[in-house]
Amino acid sequence: MTVHAGLTECRLCPRLVEWRERKATTEKRAAFASDEYWGRPVPSFGPIDAPILVVGLAPAAHGGNRTGRMFTGDRSGDWLYRALHRAGLATSPDDEDPDLRLVGVRITAVCHCAPPDNRPTPAEVDTCVRTWLVPEVAAMRPRVVVALGQLAWTQVLRRGAEWGWAVPRPRPRFGHGAEVDLEPGPVLLGSYHPSQQNTFTGRLTEEMFDAIWRRAKALAGT
Repeated sequence: MTVHAGLTECRLCPRLVEWRERKATTEKRAAFASDEYWGRPVPSFGPIDAPILVVGLAPAAHGGNRTGRMFTGDRSGDWLYRALHRAGLATSPDDEDPDLRLVGVRITAVCHCAPPDNRPTPAEVDTCVRTWLVPEVAAMRPRVVVALGQLAWTQVLRRGAEWGWAVPRPRPRFGHGAEVDLEPGPVLLGSYHPSQQNTFTGRLTEEMFDAIWRRAKALAGT
């Protein structure tokens, strides 16, 4: 599938290009000093015909920007892939397992480049969503979209009309476990992001996260 042809060579956002490349070369984390960083836009991971699409924020500077695989190489990735494995949606709980495969789920992001402080600008979000997420979702036609965090939730609702989905007005508010039926499209399912801020404080527990994937599978009919 060529829906993301050219993504890994994208240089549309100069600030993000400079940041991702600097972190991949002169500002590596000490623990990964000997690693060869990816340092480019990180492609989506998982089958294009998957019934469940997970939309995150962006790769981490020393996570996906290092590994080259979406949502891996950091503690958020550890949480996500362990949960997906428990749900039968990943073949391994180890997000850096070279043989890891996703089953019935695809992982993408609002931004495919690591942003400074994990905060892309509105212009960067708009550019990446318009260029890459919009055609990706159109090609997939998922039955369930899991939004990890409020920004992903907002962007899916904001672009819903471009995919031919009926988006309620006013737009539904984000919350963990929130659901919106975007007929004739998918069900949008909200989840707190598995960031350290959320998992260390107990705002997101493993039980809460597991419930999201059980619900996603039930809604997708898998």
